[in-house]
Order: sequence, then C-alpha cells, then structure tokens
Amino acid sequence: MTTDGSDPRPPASPPDADDGGSPQLTETGSMRAVGAGIGTGAKATARGLKGFATVTGRAGRATFRQARRAAGAQGAERSGLNRLIELHACNAAGDSAFAIALAGTVFFAGATSGERGPVLLFLGLTMVPFAIVAPLIGPFLDRFSHGRRWAIGATFALRAFLCWVLAGTLGDGSPWFYVAALGVLVSSKAYGVAKAAAVPRLLPSEITLVKANGRVALAGVVGACVSGPLAGAAYWIGPEWACRYAFVVFTVGTIAAILLPSRVDSSTGEESLGGPGAGPRRSGLPPRVAFALRANCGPRLLSGFLTMFMTFVLATEPLDGWESKTRSTLLVGLVIGAAGLGNTIGIVVASLARRINPAVMVVVALVADIVALVLATVLYSLLPLLALGLTVGLMQYLAKVSLDSTIQSGVPVRAHASAFAKGDTTLQLAWVFGGFLGVVMSYPAVNGVGLAFAAVLLTAWAVFVLRSAPDRKASRPAPTG
Repeated sequence: MTTDGSDPRPPASPPDADDGGSPQLTETGSMRAVGAGIGTGAKATARGLKGFATVTGRAGRATFRQARRAAGAQGAERSGLNRLIELHACNAAGDSAFAIALAGTVFFAGATSGERGPVLLFLGLTMVPFAIVAPLIGPFLDRFSHGRRWAIGATFALRAFLCWVLAGTLGDGSPWFYVAALGVLVSSKAYGVAKAAAVPRLLPSEITLVKANGRVALAGVVGACVSGPLAGAAYWIGPEWACRYAFVVFTVGTIAAILLPSRVDSSTGEESLGGPGAGPRRSGLPPRVAFALRANCGPRLLSGFLTMFMTFVLATEPLDGWESKTRSTLLVGLVIGAAGLGNTIGIVVASLARRINPAVMVVVALVADIVALVLATVLYSLLPLLALGLTVGLMQYLAKVSLDSTIQSGVPVRAHASAFAKGDTTLQLAWVFGGFLGVVMSYPAVNGVGLAFAAVLLTAWAVFVLRSAPDRKASRPAPTG
C-alpha cells in the first residue's frame, strides 16, 4: 500500500484478456457464449416454426372445412352427393400425379415432339382407352349396377396397383411400362363412366343435374391444383416417387369409393332402354340424347382442330412481332392456354348457374364456336385468336355438361354406363378427327385457309344437326298409305 492508500499493483486482467488469463478458460467461455447463442437461436427458430405451423394448420383446417361445407351445400350433404364430389377431387389428384410422373417418358413424347408423325401416332393412341371402354366396360358396368360402389372402387384399386408397378418400371424400359400406363388410362375412363352414372342417384332436389355435374367437375379442378405441387415435389425426388404418391392417393380413393352412400347401388326405378318388360336392351339412344351428342361433336372437333392447327402454324408462321423462338412458343401457349381457361370458366359457370337448359345450351355452344371462328378467320390477330381459344374451351365444357345431364335424365338408369361410354367414345373420335384435320391443314401449302376450312366444316355440321333436331322430326306428318 502507498501513503495515499492506493494499491501499487496493476489491476488483474480478465481471464479472457490477451495478456493474462488462462487459454483453457478463454476457450471455455467462448464455447459457452456460442452455445448459449445457438440455443437461444434454436429456441427462437423453433417458436417461429411452431407459430408458422400453427397458423398454416389453422388455415388448412379452415380451408378444408370451407371446402367440405361448399361440397355439402344445397342438400348435397343430405343426399350424399358431397361424398361423390370429394371422391372426384381425389380422382383428379391421382390422375394429375400420374400425368406428372409420366411427363418425361416416351409415353407422352409424341404429344410434345413438335413433329407431325409422332403427333399423329399419339392421336391414334388416345383412342385405345375409348375403344375398350365403349364395347366392353360400358355394358359390364350396366350389368354391375347393383355394385356401383365396388365398381368405382375397383377403378381406383386397379390404378393404385398399376401406379405401384409403374414406379418400378419407369427407368428399366420394361414392356410392362406400356401395359401399366395404358391400364391406368382405361381405368380412368371407366371411372368417368361409372361416376357419371352415379350422379343421378345422389342428386338432391335443390339443384339440377347440370349444376351437380358442374360442382363435381369443379372439385376435380381443385383436387388437381392441390395435388399438382405435391406430385411435382415427389417428381423432383424421382419420377418413381410421383407414381408412389399417386398410389397413395388412389388407395385412399378406393376406400372412399366403397364408403359412398348405399343409394349409389339402389336399383329402384331401373329399367332397360326398351322399357319395363321390353326384353333385351336396344342399342340406340333416345332422340334428344342423340341430338345432344351430335351437337357436341362440333365443339369437340373444333377443339382438336384448334389444338393441333395452332400448335404447328403459330410455331412456324407466328404473328407479326412474335417471330423469335421464345415469343412464338409463348404465343402458342397463350392461345392453347386461353382454351384451358375457357374450360375452367365453363366449370365455374355450370357449378354456379341457377339453371341451364341443356337442349338450348348445346345449340348455343355450336353457334358461338362458329361466330368466334369466323371472327378469327377475318380478323386474324392475337386478340381474335385468344377469344377463339377462350370460346372453344368454354363452349366445349358447357356443351359436354349439358350432354351428361341429358343422358342422366333421358336414358334409363340401367343403361347409363353404356350411354356414357358411347358418348365419350364418339366425342373422343370427333376430337381425334379434328386433330388429324388440324395437322393436315397446318402444312404451309394450305395453312392459309385452315381456319376458313374449319368454319365451313363446322357450319355444315351445324346445319345437319339442326335439321335432325327431334322437334323437327316430330313435327313432320306421318306417311300415309
């Protein structure tokens, strides 16, 4: 101590000072500080993730409850239609996963090759599932009418099994790949026929068949939109995982199909096309159903024509200002995408409209397509082409949903599956025929008159359809003598 009471020794350095403390203590203190910081950060992150998960979970549950409430609105929950609506969302989710899984395979290579030969081959292949559904599966489902739930469940179970098989054959070039992929497509078409035949059994009195079909289709759009990103994430891991994801979805659908209301299997009021006690079923369709089917062939043919014609023509001879490769591809996407948007709008309109007269709607769709086609031919530019695509997509769906309701109300329940199979096959044939015409008319020597040719063809078909309307035939006097 000094005389003034101060301590002459220098103050002790802190343990972590550069000039004094123990290196071991310095390292230990630093590690503790780092550990404390990591622990604090981990806790904060965990709390943040927990909060995000809580909010997301609540939003997801709220969305799910709203979706179920919408599916059961207007008596659909009481009748059981909501269960079919939810099942169709599951079906669309599985089909979208299957399509994503096979997007990069040779099975769909023809559709995106950009070459006319493979595209024509692909068009021919699209008829194979319908060639099986119409003559074989449709009559079988009619005879199996007392077990519709099991028939619908079988289409899910078969697709689940085949998707599991596909997961093991995607990379090894096995011939079973083609067999399994074709089996999934056929099963999907069979589901569509069986589902359409089940709708009238679950129809509540508060809504019409057109609206019910629209709500079922809208659920399919929602299911595909929700499942698409999940299937895409699985595909990013590996295409086989997208197939396995589809397997899970179709397995869930199998259970949901079997748990459909027992009314789906009801045989009350069923009869054959020939009427009660009329003996064997007649193969012909009732006049107003046949008329609606003929009218539907026009929009469906134009859809196939527009898809193929515009894909080739706009890629090789784009509009002014769209000549670059990127912009020409974008141009094709805009026109074809407008048709897809129109189809989605048609689904929304059908599900929300109070009432649509099917007999009138099929004629309106045919006339509206002709008007849009003529305008696009005369005013050949971007906006008329977009309007044409939008109109074609919109009218194709509204005409198809009107045909479905006409079959459901005009054909005896016992023959629904055969009628739907015959209708779907006819419409697919019209689409393929239109696609073939679109490919042929896209060659440079004739593509300048392609749209005009389609307008003349569709107008001639409209005249034929209107002249064969049931009312016109009924108004003619019966022959005498």
